[in-house]
Amino acid sequence: MANKKRELFLKRRMRVRNKIKATSHGRLRLSVHRSSKNISVQLIDDVKGVTIAAASSLEKDLGVVGKNNVEASAKVGAAIAERAKQAGVEECYFDR
Repeated sequence: MANKKRELFLKRRMRVRNKIKATSHGRLRLSVHRSSKNISVQLIDDVKGVTIAAASSLEKDLGVVGKNNVEASAKVGAAIAERAKQAGVEECYFDR
């Protein structure tokens, strides 16, 4: 049973990754993870398999402790945009 679930999970994951790779055209991927309390964003190069830049509402220097989700998201978005510009990134695509 566990192996069957794992196989189905891997099959779904590969299907999604292949669709993303087919439409990415060499651009970087902007991956967003949002929980009920925090948000984190990563700028990922799938060709090299490395993370170019990242930002999270858990970072102390952003000062979003105790803020609502809208304010935290705005600050995290501004931080990832600044870090992407510093890394020389001009274009990326949104991955959920």
